Amino acid sequence: MDMLEQYLPFFTKLTPQQQAVLSQNTTRHTAKKGEIVHNGSLDCIGILILVRGQFRVFTLSEEGREITLYRLWERDICLLSASCMLNSIQFDVSVEAKKETEYWKIPASVYRKVMQQAAPMANYTGELLAARFSDVMWLMDQILYKRMDSRLAAFLLEESQLEGGRELKMTHEAIARHLGSAREVVTRMLKYFQSEGLVALSRGSVTISDETGLRKLAEESLR
Repeated sequence: MDMLEQYLPFFTKLTPQQQAVLSQNTTRHTAKKGEIVHNGSLDCIGILILVRGQFRVFTLSEEGREITLYRLWERDICLLSASCMLNSIQFDVSVEAKKETEYWKIPASVYRKVMQQAAPMANYTGELLAARFSDVMWLMDQILYKRMDSRLAAFLLEESQLEGGRELKMTHEAIARHLGSAREVVTRMLKYFQSEGLVALSRGSVTISDETGLRKLAEESLR
């Protein structure tokens, strides 16, 4: 399967037998927008490799609020959907398709078996896992120590860049789920932004009016 060589940096360093095991057990899937493709630690479906689309990896706070940990795009690899293969790591996350998404899936048992035999694969997996946890720690720092107005401004700017336009087709509830906040808090903050001329609000959407002003407000929360 030629695609694995393109998506997995360590693939060419595996033996022909190891390459064959991965290739023969990799399957292609399509997820609809809004579909949950992995639901918590009990749902250990395997390694997901994005071909096109976008995944949102999120968890639930103790209050039951969703918090987006990070997002994945084309050529990204989702490891935490196979947390059962990672010793001593129990990270209860869910994965949602943010738009129609095509992806490849390698069963956790297959990936683990080959990884135990191949040092380059094990090293890459460790590096990728460390990078994901770095993303999570950055998010925790944002939640614990940064102001909500800064986080919200940074989120709007990031979404605008991703969607390629100033109008964001998102409800206040959806924004709150990304930020791990309450809808009422997000609504109050957006109304304040509107009063300051930073955004314009309409049903189901937020339009950025003053990108420079938002960027100044978001300085401490921009990567």
